[in-house]
Amino acid sequence: MEAPKILVVDDESRMRKLVKDFLEKKNFHVLEAGDGEEAMDIFYKEKDIALLILDVMMPKMDGWEVCREIRKNSKVPIIMLTARGDERDELLGFELGVDEYISKPFSPKILVARVEAILRRTGQDAGNDVLSAGGIVIDKSAHQATVDGRQMELSFKEFELLTYFLENQGIALSREKILNSVWNYDYFGDARTIDTHVKKLRSKMGDKGEYIKTVWGMGYKFEVDAQ
Repeated sequence: MEAPKILVVDDESRMRKLVKDFLEKKNFHVLEAGDGEEAMDIFYKEKDIALLILDVMMPKMDGWEVCREIRKNSKVPIIMLTARGDERDELLGFELGVDEYISKPFSPKILVARVEAILRRTGQDAGNDVLSAGGIVIDKSAHQATVDGRQMELSFKEFELLTYFLENQGIALSREKILNSVWNYDYFGDARTIDTHVKKLRSKMGDKGEYIKTVWGMGYKFEVDAQ
């Protein structure tokens, strides 16, 4: 299977190189554009781009304009980058169908993790149905999970939750985001119900349960400790 093509659009060449280097380490095929007009030319020429990483502030044609044009005839995943932390910008991005919104400065590793998570979610990743981290192995097609080779007896939601954590390693996830993603609908009840599921999941993971870190006042983060 060919490596997914990622189009990185930013008028700062150093920023493009930084993002490109990290993506290529994960075997993605990276294309670059220095402004919105060039991005549109590449997007329509290539046809099979799997995801765009799009800066907001650019000459000729800014990120919002590019997003609007692309959304007229494509649902390709888009991650927006911006130096501004304005909530209005973020809301506009989601209204235009942006998948993720990341403010500069950001961690390139987290950006790559989000790229991988989005491509897995949309079925475009170059991998297969097996996820693994720190002795935990998930076979999505067989709906089985093991820890150090021992099969875990998980409920359907516990399996989905563990899968979601592995797909979003290193990313702090709010309870609301977990519920919306794993339960697939907006949850209007007590978001703390996620705590109950996490507690049960941790107990079934044994000492590997500590990989699910509590982010106080927010939610959780799955992170394998470096040895």
